[in-house]
Amino acid sequence: MTLRIDKLLANIGFGSRKEVKKMLKTGVVIADGVVIKDSKTHVDPNSQQITVNGDVVEYKEFVYLLMNKPAGYLSATEDEHQETVLDILQPEDAAHKPFPVGRLDKDTEGLLLLTNDGHLSHQLLSPKKHVPKTYFANILGEVTEADREAFRNGVELDGGYVTKPAILNILKSGPQSEIELTITEGKFHQVKRMFEAVEKKVVYLKRISMGPIKLDEEELKIGEYRELTEEELEELRAAKPNQL
Repeated sequence: MTLRIDKLLANIGFGSRKEVKKMLKTGVVIADGVVIKDSKTHVDPNSQQITVNGDVVEYKEFVYLLMNKPAGYLSATEDEHQETVLDILQPEDAAHKPFPVGRLDKDTEGLLLLTNDGHLSHQLLSPKKHVPKTYFANILGEVTEADREAFRNGVELDGGYVTKPAILNILKSGPQSEIELTITEGKFHQVKRMFEAVEKKVVYLKRISMGPIKLDEEELKIGEYRELTEEELEELRAAKPNQL
């Protein structure tokens, strides 16, 4: 795989293509001992040693990030008026131009995957894959066994859509209940709309797992993120279609 040197260095975070071109003219970029000044020069980062100011460049085509998303950030790549989850990333990670895999509402916290691997993202979001997603929520109102059975059978949302079967685990039932809900779809505001369908209201929502990947809040505090491990990545790629 070969790339233009200016594109490669811009992708890694050495600046815009224009800034990289200026840097190249200073002679600080070297590939296998040869100074590169022409921005159109093609290099292979997997077989050539490329250095900038003597530091070896490590190139990754794809980036896979696990974030504990805080409330108040949009699951988007850009917005003119509000902060997005990309604003949380360090420049070297943002330079890879990752995007959220699916969406968490602005006021929803928890597990969010970001990548620039479109193939994996499509796999995880494909309706054929049925990747399960589990949420923890505080619910205004007493969640009952009748609600659990309704969710198991599928509930009709506003607009007439009937959800696929979901698993509702009641952790605490009372005037304000605590639940865990596992769904295999990602309709707009789905968890909130499911509870509205049984005349209750979600007052706090957090995603705690997606497929085989679980959120460890001891490891990742709100607003923190890390790269997926090779083992986690392989588990995601190997995830089988799941029917609840």
